[in-house]
Amino acid sequence: MAPRRKSGLPKPLPDGFILTDTERKKWRLGQIIGHGGFGLIYLASQDVGRPVAADTDFVIKVEYHENGPLFSELKFYQRAAKPENMQTWMRTRNLNFLGIPTYWGSGLAEYNNLRYRFMAMDRLGSDLQKICNRNGGRLKKATVLQLGQELVDVLEYIHENEYVHADIKAANLMLGYREPEKVYLADYGLSYRYCPDGDHKEYRENPKKGHNGTIEYTSLDAHKGVAPSRRGDLQILGFCLLHWLCGSLPWDSVLQNPAQVQEAKARLMDNLPDSVQQLSVSRASTDEVAVFLLYVKTLGYQDKPDYQHVKELLASAVSGKLDFSMPQGPAGALPTKLADPCTSEKKAGRARGSSKASRPEMNEVEESMKSGANKLQSQQKEKRGFPAVRKSPRSSGKYDADEDEDEEKERPRPIAACYLRGPPIGPKTQSKQNNNSKKTSRKTDDLTVTAMRHEHQIYLQSGKHLFVESHIMSQAQMEYTERWDKELTNHRTGYSHQRWTSNLCSEHRESAGYWESSALQQPGQKAGATQRNRLLCRYAFLAVIVFFVLVIIQNCI
Repeated sequence: MAPRRKSGLPKPLPDGFILTDTERKKWRLGQIIGHGGFGLIYLASQDVGRPVAADTDFVIKVEYHENGPLFSELKFYQRAAKPENMQTWMRTRNLNFLGIPTYWGSGLAEYNNLRYRFMAMDRLGSDLQKICNRNGGRLKKATVLQLGQELVDVLEYIHENEYVHADIKAANLMLGYREPEKVYLADYGLSYRYCPDGDHKEYRENPKKGHNGTIEYTSLDAHKGVAPSRRGDLQILGFCLLHWLCGSLPWDSVLQNPAQVQEAKARLMDNLPDSVQQLSVSRASTDEVAVFLLYVKTLGYQDKPDYQHVKELLASAVSGKLDFSMPQGPAGALPTKLADPCTSEKKAGRARGSSKASRPEMNEVEESMKSGANKLQSQQKEKRGFPAVRKSPRSSGKYDADEDEDEEKERPRPIAACYLRGPPIGPKTQSKQNNNSKKTSRKTDDLTVTAMRHEHQIYLQSGKHLFVESHIMSQAQMEYTERWDKELTNHRTGYSHQRWTSNLCSEHRESAGYWESSALQQPGQKAGATQRNRLLCRYAFLAVIVFFVLVIIQNCI
């Protein structure tokens, strides 16, 4: 018959007591620096000839021989966490750090007719729970994601060595004594050998063993009394990440009732990812944790997780040393629909939202589940290489038709091609799209025509009518261009096609007859016709000069 477990902490051993481990190494005990559920933690040193220094690098855990947690932890270290095995693992995985404390030895001791079991370990610093309490229960998002990735490395190692931790929480995460930026997963008193000799335990619910572990983070399998597994470890880690990120959990108010805690956790897992995303606090979204838990939900009891994929889900843009400073912004209020429906008041000091909670309507639950399923399918397609299909924010039916009609009213109507052809463009008239260039061109034309008229009056009285006609043509052309621009502008600002066409026909009938033939010509042909007119004028001018010269010569002879 197994010896009866002794309750309470063991009686302290005297300062300077010498212990001998199974490998004949001697350890000297110093002062007590802490305690667990059933044991005491002493400072220790291998230099037994002098008192233990306050800055020693070793500690020794001591429990009564009859108690089990230290025995379970000791077996874990002896089987799965030998220093040489961890170093080999780190080299094969290209890891610079693996957060498992180093085991140095163990043994049995007797004092005052009491038997003790002890284990020598690396000395560690403060636990993460103290930091969370100092920061109001929260950590920065980048720190939470970095912690998640480092803990996934630890879980992968212990899972590959046939063990699960089963009790991940901030109180069991210890900072390094010499390097406080490093975090170690300690306390393997509840560790479980889920796969002895490669044979995975079967899924079997046992209500008598239900709700085992730390109630805030216990997996749903553990609530049902099922033996711990790899997916259970990841689910516990997910609840921890959510707590560190938000500062609270939806079931904080019902921790005294494990059945209600189990129900609240089941609702959260059933409505993923929306149930976690809506817990986001200021400047710290919970999207990564939501996707992480959604992946855990897809795992079977005996499935091996894809640890590299899990680390990618928790990827953070921030790297380097962990930042345990106070996060900005207050913790967010928890939605009432995630709180337990049987509770009307929050526990004192832990309230995060409304003091009363009501059960969600069935349609809201169905919509949330459909949304989570659609997002999961989309993520799985994207992972396989298929692009995600994004639904339009608009619904179907009359709303869409009305919105399309509004868009048609606001959209400018296209101008018919027959109205886009303008009057012939001469070398002295610029494009109608640039008003400043058109005005400058008009002034230049006026000056040129005036100079030519003055020259013609001096040298050629008989050719005056040609230049006068040219000036008149230039003015008519400019007036027609201005009118054309005005009508086109009116058309763009809302004139109908019929009104614009009728105005054009009625007001420009006479001038349109003058330009009718020219308007059908190509731009090159229009410029050529104007150039020929100018050449004819010049030839006529030269002919007159030659005529006068010949007359003068004839008179001289």
